[in-house]
Amino acid sequence: MTEKIKMNVPLVEMDGDEMTRIIWKMIKELLLEPYIDLKTEYYDLGLVKRNETNDEITIEAANAIKKYGVGVKCATITPNAKRVKEYNLKSMWKSPNGTIRAILDGTVFRTPIIVNSIRPLMRTWEKPITVARHAYGDVYRDVEYKVEEPGKMELVFTSEKGEETRQTLHVFNGPGVVMGMHNLDKSIESFARSCFNYALDMNQNLWFASKDTISKTYDHRFKDIFQEIYDTEYDAKFNDAGIEYFYTLIDDAVARVVKSEGGFIWACKNYDGDVMSDMVATAFGSLAMMTSVLVSPEGYYEYEAAHGTVQKHYYQHLKGQLTSTNSMATLFAWTGALRKRGEIDGINELVEFADRLENTSIRTIEEGIMTKDLASLSELENKKIVNTEEFLLEIKKRLEE
Repeated sequence: MTEKIKMNVPLVEMDGDEMTRIIWKMIKELLLEPYIDLKTEYYDLGLVKRNETNDEITIEAANAIKKYGVGVKCATITPNAKRVKEYNLKSMWKSPNGTIRAILDGTVFRTPIIVNSIRPLMRTWEKPITVARHAYGDVYRDVEYKVEEPGKMELVFTSEKGEETRQTLHVFNGPGVVMGMHNLDKSIESFARSCFNYALDMNQNLWFASKDTISKTYDHRFKDIFQEIYDTEYDAKFNDAGIEYFYTLIDDAVARVVKSEGGFIWACKNYDGDVMSDMVATAFGSLAMMTSVLVSPEGYYEYEAAHGTVQKHYYQHLKGQLTSTNSMATLFAWTGALRKRGEIDGINELVEFADRLENTSIRTIEEGIMTKDLASLSELENKKIVNTEEFLLEIKKRLEE
């Protein structure tokens, strides 16, 4: 057997929950550790450990990414009331992804994994569409209030000088709900620069969309900051690269995206990006066929699967039943992180291995070996449905050929 690829600096490894935690272990044991002298700084972000540490371990993991530059994360549970009871939690802990994104202040770029035998539902789409999602603020850091009786709800800002500015949100005649959101110019600026830089790196056009005609202050601020930064810092660079930046309303963007051939980056605010990335992933085939990377303006990278923990399959696994769970997004989180580690550290063998593992995974599917979710989408006539471990073993077999 050839000598394992050496690593100089560790990856920040963040383990997760349920079926993806099982897949995480399989990928390491079958496809990584036999070929790489894998160095990681390990953080268990499974819900049990987050509960034990009062979620401090999530903050520690995010700060470790700042230290080492590259992290890879397994899917994790964001608990609701049902999960609080199931896991006997001290609190309804926040989304680990939200916490990490807030600390790194980055932008999430999600791109579908293209397989020849799986055609997008949108027949005009010929190239991947990357959704760039702002990873700070909006409803993910909101304050909400349930109104129980008639009264007036106001938005109050108190300056450091003690001066108050008040605006009436609504005069309630009966019960209702209220939500307050915020964002920061600094974070929006980071979002814009991350998107412009990524577009230059990928040599692709960049679209940005919001709803400034309705949100004349909040959304309009995003539009203005993007335009100011583009005009002063990126106009000449985009012209030299032969690519384009343009702004449009979110509803117009949806119409354009559906009719397009793909091959561009679509920048969205936090909530829009959450929804639209799922739409793009599903239309291209599956959330389990979507890469996701958080890029901070300081140059920190966090790779993760774009989907959840596959709870249903985990419960089947606990009963001793075989599952046919798609591991591609989790596998590509690892390859993305390993490739970036290799690029930063100048380890070409690591970059080449990541490329080879991705290509081999795609070839396995194109040769008709796939999990159950993909079989219903694939146009191949001869398909073999395999279980979770068998799929990884098929990749391993081709990797060693």
